[in-house]
Amino acid sequence: MVFERKLPIPKEVKEQYPLSAELEKVVSKRAVEISDIFTGKSDRLALIIGPCSADNEDSVIDYIYRLRAVQDKVSDKILIIPRIYTNKPRTTGDGYKGMLHQPNPNEKPDMYKGIVAIRELHMRALSETGFSCADEMLYPENYWYLSDILGYVAVGARSVENQQHRLVSSGISVPVGMKNPTSGDISVMMNSVTAAQHKHTFIYRGWEVHSEGNPLAHTILRGYVNKHGQSMPNYHFEDLVHLADIYADSGLNNPGVIVDTNHANSGKKYLEQIRITKEVLHSCRHDASVKKLVKGFMIESYIEDGAQKIGECIYGKSITDPCLGWEKTEKLIYDIADLL
Repeated sequence: MVFERKLPIPKEVKEQYPLSAELEKVVSKRAVEISDIFTGKSDRLALIIGPCSADNEDSVIDYIYRLRAVQDKVSDKILIIPRIYTNKPRTTGDGYKGMLHQPNPNEKPDMYKGIVAIRELHMRALSETGFSCADEMLYPENYWYLSDILGYVAVGARSVENQQHRLVSSGISVPVGMKNPTSGDISVMMNSVTAAQHKHTFIYRGWEVHSEGNPLAHTILRGYVNKHGQSMPNYHFEDLVHLADIYADSGLNNPGVIVDTNHANSGKKYLEQIRITKEVLHSCRHDASVKKLVKGFMIESYIEDGAQKIGECIYGKSITDPCLGWEKTEKLIYDIADLL
């Protein structure tokens, strides 16, 4: 490794780009609303929705403004948590790694500009639309750059078995969703939730720290890949009943699952997300334990349908996994509200 430059610590970045007292109140109010869904105090559905990766500030903010208008119409049934995913895990390590690495996908990586860009993007969404958003904790040591602003955190399928992800999740105050691993082993996901809900002492960013445990840690079903490399779903009725039974025997706090409608659940056939969402809602209507367990959905959606290659420059179209376009997204959200 070649050490190029020392980057600012999170405290320095937060001091340079601080939240106002007013925005801190917005984050706190949203935190209570989101928490109430996962504790069962609210029967609203959480909708964690947005682009596969946040690749362009203007189009992401444009998309979130559109979500704001829809949220105001379905607020009695749905709480929208926009996805601003600024890190992109890569299976082989190649390809676009997200805004943290490359604020401009067409330019070379610049980690300092990336740190500033992701904080400014989350702050802009908060100040202009009132949404505290979701991001993936791909790198646990980087979480603290956004710790005061996020409304939801996800741990991905390739990270869920990692000890550092589990320990840091135990010290986060907002809901953390643990995805099942790509192998589909549910026990790995459940062990991760258990670890995140417990207290720990560990090293973080050069400090000895302790955590109190995160009672809002929960599961995310995203499908899996079998030994033949084929995508296999795990959102069906029997999968949800099985997970409810496992939770019942676990003694964990706040049993809950978010169903990821893309990835291996859809085989990355992004249009399937519509059908999958409605099938899960149908399952909820037929079993009380499933209805109580399902807290919401994770949906990949952007302004334009599908995906494009880097450099094609189609506004609002994903440069990573294909997403639902806005017209289909808006209709789906209203359909969900009608089915609740």
